[in-house]
Amino acid sequence: MQILADIIASLPDGEVENVFIGLHWTAVVVRTGCERRCGLAATLREEHGKIGKPDVPDAGNLTRFTALQLAQFVLTSKGALGSIGMAAINALLPQFPDSWIDCNANEMILKYGKNKRVALIGHFSFVDDLRSKLDSLTVLEQKPQSGDLPAEAAPEILPMADVVAITGMTLTNHTLEGLLALCSPSALVMILGPSTPLSPLLFDRGVNLLSGVVVTEPDPVIRALMEGANFRQIRRVGARLVTMVRDKTVFNLDYPD
Repeated sequence: MQILADIIASLPDGEVENVFIGLHWTAVVVRTGCERRCGLAATLREEHGKIGKPDVPDAGNLTRFTALQLAQFVLTSKGALGSIGMAAINALLPQFPDSWIDCNANEMILKYGKNKRVALIGHFSFVDDLRSKLDSLTVLEQKPQSGDLPAEAAPEILPMADVVAITGMTLTNHTLEGLLALCSPSALVMILGPSTPLSPLLFDRGVNLLSGVVVTEPDPVIRALMEGANFRQIRRVGARLVTMVRDKTVFNLDYPD
């Protein structure tokens, strides 16, 4: 979790305007300086059995916390509180639009996975498209679907992969650092998905590409997620898919300036 701690330490604080936990996505809206920002993260839940332990103990009072206090939740919880923490991080992250490329993760994987051994951590909606176009794709998933391998196979698969694409949810569930340690030093490593923090600090940990989301229209996005929207629906009403690159020259990343 040191990666998360370092990212949080780099952030400014802000006032929490509201927290929204939808069926699929969690949003935190903050005000920092003169800006109003909305951060997203996948909604996760922990199993509490029949004890009845609340997923969010301070529900109804979250706006009493500062934004950085909410961000700290991701260090101590892998469930709904962790989702709140990751969404708060994504809301607070300084924005560097000059470093963003309008390109989604699917396109990146297809571009740099051609004739390579590709490992994908997380079963994304575009998996079938990747399987039809890539020569070698292995999908690792905590809840494997048809054609996937269980997440426990990572020590066998990742060291041999030329391209490794890891869901941003691994930050929220505290598995990212272990996965990065398994990757070959020569592999192109990317983190992808709406939970992904667009923080250049991740480039210091061997990550080459960050494919995440910037919320451009907070209000319609919040309305949609609170009504159970999936990400495709959220994207249509106000989210931008962007990619940040560590070094365009290392892997001949010929992106437009």
